[in-house]
Amino acid sequence: MSNQINPAKKSLTIKDLVTTGIFSAIFLVFTMIGGIFFAPNPVLTFYMPMGAALLCGPVYLLMIAKVQKRWSVTILGIVMGIIWFVTGMHWAFSLGYIGMGIIADLVAGAGHYRNKAVNLLSYMLMSLGGVYTYVVFFTDPQGWASTMLENGTEQSYIDTMSASAPSWLLAVIIIGTLAIAAFSGWIGGKLLKKQFEKAGITA
Repeated sequence: MSNQINPAKKSLTIKDLVTTGIFSAIFLVFTMIGGIFFAPNPVLTFYMPMGAALLCGPVYLLMIAKVQKRWSVTILGIVMGIIWFVTGMHWAFSLGYIGMGIIADLVAGAGHYRNKAVNLLSYMLMSLGGVYTYVVFFTDPQGWASTMLENGTEQSYIDTMSASAPSWLLAVIIIGTLAIAAFSGWIGGKLLKKQFEKAGITA
């Protein structure tokens, strides 16, 4: 009967924490690479979550396959949230990654971290972490602008953002991020098929 114990319920080992740390660093780098073409431009910054989602799918899914335990994805979300906070991002950007990291962990855990479709859904949810700053931007533009001015963002940057943001853009950001994350995860599944099979990831 001991062989039937769900490995996802086991505690993280030192090796698991090291693996999570390494993949969190890679995830961060890929997020920055994917977003660097959008973030500096006040017109294109709204598409940053999509750019980030494009590159991180294989990294995220491989981390899950290697660890397959509760809290690894949560740790990833917390690491991302802390780094964005200390680098001057809006608080919603940081809390978005932390919150979605917890939710994504619960979702992947529902499939015991071994279901390919559930893990992909988990990644799609994780990718929404970068969307929440724009949710606040559209729902509380003055509050968002005030926070970003305090964080060092120039008024001209904020003014250009406001002038180039139609009300329907938030839906585009959310739907686009989910779609690109799904594509990235699908590509990741193709590229890492042998690794997933070895880890016991099912269809």
